[in-house]
Amino acid sequence: MKNTFSRRNFLRTSTLSSSALLLLPRARLAFAYEVNGNLNVAGIGIGGQGRGDLDNISGLGVNMVGLCDVDQKRAGDIFQKHPAAKPFTDFRRMLDEMDKQIDAVVIATPDHTHAVAAVAAMKRGKHVYCEKPLTRTVYEARVMRQTALKHKVVTQMGNQGSAENGLRRAVELVWSGTIGDVREAHLWFDGGNGPQKRPADQPPVPESLSWDLWLGPAAERPYNPCYLPANWRAWRAFGSGIVGDFGCHTGNLMFRALRLDQLWNPPPGVKAKQNVIRVEAKPSEVDQEGYPSSMVAVVNLPARGELPPVKLTVYAKDKPPEELLLGHPRGGWGDLLVGSKGSIYSDCPWNTRFVLLPKERFLSVKAGPSQTLPVANGHHREWVEACKGNGKTFSGFEIGGPLTELMQLLNLATLVEGPVEYDALSGKVLNSKTASALVHRQYRKGWAL
Repeated sequence: MKNTFSRRNFLRTSTLSSSALLLLPRARLAFAYEVNGNLNVAGIGIGGQGRGDLDNISGLGVNMVGLCDVDQKRAGDIFQKHPAAKPFTDFRRMLDEMDKQIDAVVIATPDHTHAVAAVAAMKRGKHVYCEKPLTRTVYEARVMRQTALKHKVVTQMGNQGSAENGLRRAVELVWSGTIGDVREAHLWFDGGNGPQKRPADQPPVPESLSWDLWLGPAAERPYNPCYLPANWRAWRAFGSGIVGDFGCHTGNLMFRALRLDQLWNPPPGVKAKQNVIRVEAKPSEVDQEGYPSSMVAVVNLPARGELPPVKLTVYAKDKPPEELLLGHPRGGWGDLLVGSKGSIYSDCPWNTRFVLLPKERFLSVKAGPSQTLPVANGHHREWVEACKGNGKTFSGFEIGGPLTELMQLLNLATLVEGPVEYDALSGKVLNSKTASALVHRQYRKGWAL
């Protein structure tokens, strides 16, 4: 995958200042917090992105009590860094054995294992921080949101740009009507993935790796180094391609500013029997194993109360016409909302900065509307504090679930000829048996939500 940005560097170098939107019910106080003021946390998938997540919660009043990774060598330094934490290779065993000790879990496994790990933890009443995208399938994202709501746990998706003032301010500007009614939006990513072909060779599995546990719920296949440690993102069985991988970052501004979560959770007083999202994708190639090299998809989003319908065009590698930027340079990444009074554009994958267009029209717009989203102290800190009963998270699964659901719907559409009509309220495809069969993938025996 073409990607010149490092998520780990973003975590290390970005000054995260976020604000807390009232999204979740007040969570129950964590077991350990009631006793000694600290939160007992377990990490699942700690050898890759998870190490950065654990670093970011260290020093925030947490006890690292359990650590789990299927590759003991790759995660070896993390196990050594937290000698008091009990080591595991199977998160199911960890949750069973340490049920009474664990208050919250951090999940940073490959995408295909997110849902089974998170749902298992939430059903036990554990708070969850899960990396983006929340899931590998449309159905899993729905279950994640519903499970979090049912068990009243604190959740946070790992799209760290949510804790940036730039994104928050852009959302406030759109909500205030600064650019008028938005009926057109564009979202683009700097690259595609390309088709994949399963390797014919079958090298031995490294001694430090439990390949069976790495596969988790995915269908059985022989080990090959072409899948890991990071290339799994380009394979449909394990990852979500560029759209899934960065959609929850780059599409964050668009999703929040347009209040698209209301398609899944209509506000009080708004009655809807269906909220049908229509997606038609034109991929450069159709590949069951991998993702297209490039893609253009048109998404018709219905009205949300008084907000008008929106035509969203999504591009992987391809780009929208330059004239839409009104003379402003078109970046490799983009989140553009076109309103009746002007446009707002972010050229950063994490939506941390933005510009109002045309610039000359908005020279008098300095501070813009009054601040409505209070400042928080960082994405990870916000989650830890909310787990302790202090405040709310801004990117809980009630937002992260539908955002992931939309991105995975785009991925699904690249395998289907013609449009896909999906009802966000029921979670059902209305017009295609082929698409309906792709909403979820069957799990291997021993794995379930």
